[in-house]
Amino acid sequence: MNIEELKQRIFESGVVGAGGAGFPTNVKLNENADTIILNCAECEPLLRVDQQLMAIYTDEIISALSLIVETLKANVGIIAIKAKYKEALEAINNRISQYPFIKLHLLPDIYPSGDEVMMIYEATGKVVPRGSIPIVVGAIVLNTETVLNIYNAIIKQQPVTKKYVTITGEVNSPITVCVPIGTKIKELIKMAGGQRVDEIGIVMGGPMTGILVDEDTPITKTTKAILVLPKKHTIIQRKQATTVLNIKKVMSVCSQCRMCTDLCPRNLLGHNVEPHRLMNALANGLTIDSSAFLTALGCCSCGICEMFACHHELSPRSLMMDCKAKLMAKGLKQTVSENSRVNPQRDIRAVQTKRLIARLNLTQYNNIKAPISKKEIFVDSVEIPLKQHVGVPSISNVEEQQLVHAGDVIATVPDAALGAVIHASIDGKVEKVTQNSITIRARGGRE
Repeated sequence: MNIEELKQRIFESGVVGAGGAGFPTNVKLNENADTIILNCAECEPLLRVDQQLMAIYTDEIISALSLIVETLKANVGIIAIKAKYKEALEAINNRISQYPFIKLHLLPDIYPSGDEVMMIYEATGKVVPRGSIPIVVGAIVLNTETVLNIYNAIIKQQPVTKKYVTITGEVNSPITVCVPIGTKIKELIKMAGGQRVDEIGIVMGGPMTGILVDEDTPITKTTKAILVLPKKHTIIQRKQATTVLNIKKVMSVCSQCRMCTDLCPRNLLGHNVEPHRLMNALANGLTIDSSAFLTALGCCSCGICEMFACHHELSPRSLMMDCKAKLMAKGLKQTVSENSRVNPQRDIRAVQTKRLIARLNLTQYNNIKAPISKKEIFVDSVEIPLKQHVGVPSISNVEEQQLVHAGDVIATVPDAALGAVIHASIDGKVEKVTQNSITIRARGGRE
C-alpha cells in the first residue's frame, strides 16, 4: 500500500482525530514525516479511553502505527504514554519487540502532556516553531483511538460508526462504553447507572477543555468523556461565565501577577503567548497595544491560566479564545517564528496532574476506574451531526424515510474542501434531515 492508497482508505472511512478537534486524518499524513507519535497521554483528569484501548487492543494499535510508519517511510513510531498507566504499559512491553520501527517513550504525569506541541518536545526534544505545524519538524501526532480506527478501516474495512466514551462523576456506576455515533448523552448517563444528585451540569470532554452541554446533545467522533457534576460545582460555574462578566472581573481585580503567563505551557516552550498582557489591555482599555491582542493567536486553550494559575479565578483562556476567534475571522494569523527558546524553568513550573485534580475539586472522582464495557450497545435512535470535524460541514446524501445500514455513507465532503465522510451508525430509517444533522431511528425502535 502506498501513501495515496492509505490516505484514500482513511478518508473514505471517515477517520478524524478522535481525541481533539477532529482534524481529518488523511490530510495529516505526510511523506515528509520522520517521526510518527502515538498520543496515549490522556492528560485531562478523569479520562480513561486511550489507556483502556491500549491495554485491550494493543496488537491492533501497534500494528496500525507500524503500517503508517512503513507507508510514510518514516524513521520511527513512538508510543508516548504516561508511566502510571500500568496495564497499558504491561501490554505494550509484552508486544513491542515484534515491531522493529516502534519504540516507547514514558511521559511525566503533567498537564497538558497531550497537547501535540508539548508532546513532540517531550518525545523528540524538538520545538514546533510558533505559528507552524508539527510536520515542519518532521512529526505527526495521532491519538490512540484514531490509530485503532485506522486499523479497523484498513484491515477490517470498517468505517467510523462508533465511539468510546467514559461516563464519570456523579453517576452510580462510572463506565467506558462503545456507542453508536449520535447517541444522546441521556442514554449514556443511563448506561452509567443514572445520576446520583438531582441537579447536574454536564461537561462533554475533560474538565479543562470540555464544553457544557445538555442531556439531548449527541456524541460525536471526538467525544472522549461525559463528566457529570453537581450544578454548583466550580467547573460548571466557571464554564457558564459570559465574556461580558469575565471582562468586568478582569477590570475589577486583575493584579497583573503574571502567573497566567508564567505557567502557560506554550510560553514555557518559547512561544509568544502572554495572557497577562491581554488581561492588562482589557483591564485598562489599552486598545492601542495591538500586540497584546495578537498574543491570543498562539493560545492552545489548555486552560491552565484560568483553572489553575489565577488566584482571582479570572478567565484568561476564555478571553484569549474569544479574541483569537475574532482575529481569525478577520483573516489574521500567527506569524511564524523559529526563535523559540525553551524556558529553563519549564520543568519546575510544569503542572502536576495530581495538584491540578485537587485544585479542580475532582479528587473524589479520580480514583474511580470506570471499567470498559465489552457489551455491544443498541440504541433506538441517533442524531448524527454533519459538523463533527475540522473543516466544512458534510453534505447529506440521504432523504427522509430512506432505509440505511450501519456503515452506509450518509454525508459527503464538498469537492476539494476540508472535511470528513460521515456514515450511518445504526441500521434503520432516516427520520429527519436538517442542515445540521441526520436522525436515524432503529428498526423496531420506539416511535
